[in-house]
Amino acid sequence: MNKKDDVEEIVIEKANGGIALLGNILGILVSIALCVAGAVVCADNSVLGVGLLIVSLILIILFSIMFAGLKVVHPNEAAVYTLFGRYYGTIKKAGFYFINPFSVCYNPSVTSIWENASGMFKTGNTASENTGTQNKVDKKVSTKTVTMDNRKQKVNDALGNPVIIGTAVIWKVINPTKAVFNVEDYNKFLSTQCDAVIRNNARLYPYDTMEEDTDEKTLRGSSQEIAENMKKELQERVIEAGIEVSEVRITDLAYSDEIAAAMLQRQQATAIIAARQKIVEGAVGMVKMAIDQLGEDEVVVLDEERKAAMVSNLLVVLCGNKEAQPIVNSSSIY
Repeated sequence: MNKKDDVEEIVIEKANGGIALLGNILGILVSIALCVAGAVVCADNSVLGVGLLIVSLILIILFSIMFAGLKVVHPNEAAVYTLFGRYYGTIKKAGFYFINPFSVCYNPSVTSIWENASGMFKTGNTASENTGTQNKVDKKVSTKTVTMDNRKQKVNDALGNPVIIGTAVIWKVINPTKAVFNVEDYNKFLSTQCDAVIRNNARLYPYDTMEEDTDEKTLRGSSQEIAENMKKELQERVIEAGIEVSEVRITDLAYSDEIAAAMLQRQQATAIIAARQKIVEGAVGMVKMAIDQLGEDEVVVLDEERKAAMVSNLLVVLCGNKEAQPIVNSSSIY
């Protein structure tokens, strides 16, 4: 978005609602006193009495309209106001304010929809029964820290394998004016950009690698680093909406159902091969140590054929899945 299209923020800081409220109450009381005085004077001087009645009526209407300019903003809230279609100002701090009574709070992300079919009135994500009167819609912008649990989605990793991935995004609105004017619905905008960021980053890395000695980043092994990259990219995308992303976390990560069983078998096979390799390496070392020890201590002298038989027997014992059943030779060793 071009800089010239951005609305220059006007911050309303003067919380003068208390003084305005007191002035309106006094004005209403004075108007009522003038109305009573006009009714009394009408008996003696009808022209003066009618004049007082007209003035009091105008003052009552005027001060009644002024009550509409009293605005309350709670902590961690902001309100963006427009006046006859033009940007009027933004209230960021909690307090009791008095502004132009014809200004209205503007927030297009808050929708109010009548559903005639179901007879329900919806405000944002909530619904209440239709009792014949519409619920009051709060169009203020919340500046609280919010956690968005982004839906799980199916993406392809760097190897083309379908992966189910879900994220949680911790964010808040830091510029209510941009959030209201630069995008139609900043909540949907953030969710859509989050989906795009997940897809862009997931396709750059494999889910897992079958090689042990490798520094290649994977979705499973380098989730923290990848989540940090997601956060930076997402922040760049949503800064125009006045949103600050505090953290992105990968909450769900798994192979898709159609390949989950096959990939599990592959992982099991890889684990079995790696375990067998370790067992064989250890068994060979133990056999070599046994033969060398027997030769050094001259416990028994074996020719090459007997050494080969001994190595075979020891490997069977050390590498077998079941315990070996020994056979005791009570006569000759041959």
